[in-house]
Amino acid sequence: MSQFPSTLDHVVLAGPDLAEAVDHVERLTGVRGAPGGQHPTGTANHLVAFTVDGQRVPHYLEIIGPDPARGVAASEVATFGIAGLTGPGVRTFAIHPDDIDATAAAAAAAGIVLGEVQPLSRRTPAGDLLEWRITSGPNRTPERVIPFLIDWGTTPHPGLADLPTLELVELRVTHPDPAAIEAAYGVLGVDLAVAAGDEPTLTLVVESADGRRVELG
Repeated sequence: MSQFPSTLDHVVLAGPDLAEAVDHVERLTGVRGAPGGQHPTGTANHLVAFTVDGQRVPHYLEIIGPDPARGVAASEVATFGIAGLTGPGVRTFAIHPDDIDATAAAAAAAGIVLGEVQPLSRRTPAGDLLEWRITSGPNRTPERVIPFLIDWGTTPHPGLADLPTLELVELRVTHPDPAAIEAAYGVLGVDLAVAAGDEPTLTLVVESADGRRVELG
């Protein structure tokens, strides 16, 4: 099994305060996320690109929280469970299957509730419009170790943009029922082992700016 899924798109670190979440990542890793943009869901994000063996890859870290420019309260943001968070942490991850519609259909047939495939967009600080398709919705599984699906279509992948970088080492998953999660991963094409644990956890392991291995959970 891989240290992280070969179909990984991005890892989501969310918090009730965007500035606090950005500071949290910088404090631990020495790298500060670059402003990404605003979403119509009342959130905004900062991004850090990942490298693997020093090479740029289409994977990145999304640091997301309520949009401070619009004065959105955390209690009003359902995205990634932000309304219920007390601090920043890794919430889930996204994968980019070859065929988002076929994978979403296979998931639904297997009883994995990812939500509908829907269009979403945001503008970059430079004003460029980024558009993508994503599985989301109010009935999406609460299991945060189950990824959502994303398809960037013709939009250039954000992970390959001009961003600060961190070396991606591992995405570690634990769950009380690892066999069930691995079965779901098999349907979704996620080549990642799941360890047994008392509760579901996601831990992102990166190499910091000064060469240390850092765990973000």
